[in-house]
Amino acid sequence: MEEVVDTVISEEEIVKMLRDKNEKAVRYLYDHYSKALLGLAFRIVQSQEIAEEILQETFVKIWVNASSYDETKGKLYTWMLNIARNLAIDKVRSSDYKKASKTQTIENSVHSINKDHNVGFNPDVMDVKEIVSKLRPEQKELIDLIYFYGYTQAEAAEKLKMPLGTVKTRVRSAIGDLRKYFRSTEQ
Repeated sequence: MEEVVDTVISEEEIVKMLRDKNEKAVRYLYDHYSKALLGLAFRIVQSQEIAEEILQETFVKIWVNASSYDETKGKLYTWMLNIARNLAIDKVRSSDYKKASKTQTIENSVHSINKDHNVGFNPDVMDVKEIVSKLRPEQKELIDLIYFYGYTQAEAAEKLKMPLGTVKTRVRSAIGDLRKYFRSTEQ
């Protein structure tokens, strides 16, 4: 029996391996990040099966588009989260998804709600929840809706019954505050 050693690989090494089309990089990323990416997708689409499809599409996009990742714009993990988030939002906005969700039975709804408690996405582990909780309440609410639940700014404005301009200003301010926090932790 082969002994499994969980080695830590730096982000720079992972990016190089991905760009060199080394399959070990994708396996490493899958082993370390698939639960978080699946959880994010599930929170948006509310279907385990569709979330799993999105997870698969996410890793295909990561593999195919590794050369487009730009280290100067953010962490690899953030880039991967954005891929999963965008795929999930695209799925929710698709006409097939809208038709299917209209015909969903009550049993499926209950099943989806029950499965929500077993999702692998755990923002506490990644300190994301803690970081976002440092924002002002009105900023936190918008960041949660837009970045964790997949709302557009317009949808968030409608849900919270506030002007779109106010939403945009608060989100921009929240992102600025988060940038300041991350810059202070990097030093």
